[in-house]
Amino acid sequence: MPLDGPAITVGELNRKARALLEQAFPLLWITGEISNLTRASSGHWYFSLKDDKAQVRCVMFRHKNQHLDFIPANGLQVEARGLVSLYEPRGDFQVTVETMRRSGLGALFEAFEKLKLKLDREGLFAAARKRPLPTFPRQVGIVTSPAGAVVHDVLTTLRRRWPGLPVVIYPTPVQGEGAAQKIAEAVETAGRRQECDVLILARGGGSIEDLWPFNEEIVARALFHCAIPIVSGVGHETDFTIADFVADQRAPTPTAAAEMVSPNRAALAPRVASLSERLRRLGARAVETRMQHLDHLLRRLVHPGHHLASQAAHLAHLGQRLKSAFHRRLDERRFQADRLEGRLARRRPDVMALGQPVGNLRHRLHGALAQRLEMHAAVLGRLEANLDHLNPHGVLDRGYAIVQTQDGHIIRDTQQVRIGDGLEIMLARGAMKARVTQTDHGDPTPV
Repeated sequence: MPLDGPAITVGELNRKARALLEQAFPLLWITGEISNLTRASSGHWYFSLKDDKAQVRCVMFRHKNQHLDFIPANGLQVEARGLVSLYEPRGDFQVTVETMRRSGLGALFEAFEKLKLKLDREGLFAAARKRPLPTFPRQVGIVTSPAGAVVHDVLTTLRRRWPGLPVVIYPTPVQGEGAAQKIAEAVETAGRRQECDVLILARGGGSIEDLWPFNEEIVARALFHCAIPIVSGVGHETDFTIADFVADQRAPTPTAAAEMVSPNRAALAPRVASLSERLRRLGARAVETRMQHLDHLLRRLVHPGHHLASQAAHLAHLGQRLKSAFHRRLDERRFQADRLEGRLARRRPDVMALGQPVGNLRHRLHGALAQRLEMHAAVLGRLEANLDHLNPHGVLDRGYAIVQTQDGHIIRDTQQVRIGDGLEIMLARGAMKARVTQTDHGDPTPV
């Protein structure tokens, strides 16, 4: 650029520098220790990442940090994925963080994402291949460790929701070396036997290392080739594994998986009762319809005069019943209205009677308050008089003085001083210093 070229503003300089930084550096992972962490009221996080040689300012906005599964703190070693940028108003070099993880788990996350992308491209996660779960399974299979608490929770849930539902447990280790191979073999065994209508893959929560067998490719392919619908109930609600994406359904917990595969007896009981009642009503209606049809056919065989007389008598009977029902209902409503009116009258408050005690109490309160104020005013006057009587400044106002030695001792006798000693004399207004030139040891003159 020529030396005599046009000058640019600071804002233009920072804007160009920001553009160059964001173009030169793609999204990248940065490892370091968190320091100077500040959580703004807006929900944004401001902090620094540092190592033994340097540090860099970072910002993580609220819509990004609310998805983290841990709470960062000062001194925590993390790996942050972000975009290198420049904050133009202050010219600060900073990193805008998109996501963050604890340091040391990067290799596992990378392997997880790599396998997830591979299997997704092969169609193992396709929604079109997901099979619906049976509404009323005849038998349920569970692939889990028989020694853990998970199998107890799953069995308890199944018994509570649908007692008597047969269960087959395919035992397998769910953690440690070789666990992935054992899990895949258990799934393949269940698919080969075809003795269950649905399969639960269950394990309790844990770290990513503990759940890693469910992220192995051999387990994913065994789930994909299994002929039985599979529900994955691995870890807690925030834990996601490759098995969750391959399974036909994912449950947030093993207990939730048991609830997904089993009918709810408590919810079905009212429905069964309702269907039973409908069936009874339909049967009764069908019988009544046939009976009416038979009566109709019989009436067709009767003389028309008899038929008309019967209809007239029936109509008169119905009219009488209607009239009686109407008067009975009217009498009931009148009686109910009279009873409610009586209750209302009994419950109506007597405002005048209730107001008299309130007025008496108000008058007594005002009198007691005035008496108490007069009593306290008299006591206060006596105390003020006593205080004025004991006030030493009152004595000084009558012409007396307080004489002290230079070290602060009050002089009551001339034998306490010698000729030449310095004295301090305190008067009602002010003080002065003096020196002893003569003493008289005679008796004090009474005042």
